[in-house]
Amino acid sequence: MKITLERKNSEYLLEAKGASGNTVMIDHSGMEVVQGVSPMELLLMGVGSCSAIDIISILKKQRQEITSYKVEVTGERYEIDDAKPYKNMHTIVYLEGDIDPDKAQKAATLSFEKYCSVSKSFDNCITITYEVQVNGNAACKI
Repeated sequence: MKITLERKNSEYLLEAKGASGNTVMIDHSGMEVVQGVSPMELLLMGVGSCSAIDIISILKKQRQEITSYKVEVTGERYEIDDAKPYKNMHTIVYLEGDIDPDKAQKAATLSFEKYCSVSKSFDNCITITYEVQVNGNAACKI
C-alpha cells in the first residue's frame, strides 16, 4: 500500500492521496485557520471507519436492517519526551434500525478483536475499548 502527500500552501497544509486516487486534507492543529484534519485525528478516524466497515458488513450478512450508523472515537494522550502519543482509545457505536443487540455486540467484538486491521495495528501499544448502543440502549461495553 502506498499514499502520497503534497504540500498545498506555504504552511503545513497537505493533500494526502491514496491508491484509489481519493484525497484527504491534513493540517497542523495549532494553526490559526485549520484547513484539514490532524494526523492524530486521522488515527482516530482510521479506527472508527475500519470498525464501521467490518460491523456494517457483518450485520448486512446477518440481514440486520441498519437505518443509521454513527461512531464516536475518543483518544487519551500522554506526554513522552516531546511527543504525545495515544495511551488509549474508546469507541462508541450508535446503531439504529431493526437490529438484534446481541448480533450488534458480536459484530463489534469480531471487528475490534479479529478483523479491523487498524485496531489490530495498535494491539501491543494502545488499549482500545468499545461499546455498542442499539436504538438508544446499551448492548454491551468492553
